[in-house]
Amino acid sequence: MYRSKMDRYNSRLPGGGASGSTPAAAEPGIVATLNDAAKALNDIGLVATLHPHTNTCVMTHDEIYAVLESVDTKYVKFGPDVAQLAKGGSDPVKIVKDFAPLIHSVHLKDFLDGPNWAGYSPLGQGKVDIPAVMDVLETSKDPEFVMVELDGRRDAPMTPFETAKASKEYLVKLGYTFRS
Repeated sequence: MYRSKMDRYNSRLPGGGASGSTPAAAEPGIVATLNDAAKALNDIGLVATLHPHTNTCVMTHDEIYAVLESVDTKYVKFGPDVAQLAKGGSDPVKIVKDFAPLIHSVHLKDFLDGPNWAGYSPLGQGKVDIPAVMDVLETSKDPEFVMVELDGRRDAPMTPFETAKASKEYLVKLGYTFRS
């Protein structure tokens, strides 16, 4: 039942937000589907998060705010990817700050808008104000998961291990510690 609803949700706005289509909130079925699916997941002990992504129907500042201000936040939480927010034209710090109480998980990567990694970059090498994002996360209800990631590419100038190491070194410079 929910599989078919999610299929309808994913196909509602051809081309997604990137093509300038109708904002996601203008499609009331999206909010209803998110609420229904999140309630069903909650019933089996799972948490549903909205994860805005470029080239989808929830990508822009207006789409993110419209959806998150319309869903039932008892069930639908927020799982931002700060680099995706930047790539979609939003201010990641503002969005993380505005929706901090809803954050359940975070994808942490940087956005440089360069030729590698689909425009993303290791932490500290892009345009996202990572220290400000981390400050918001530190002062808000702790998210369950913060995952450092970077979309891999065969022709990337660094190996996956090197990008992970660079991001870790950046976080260590900010004062974060890691288990051995």
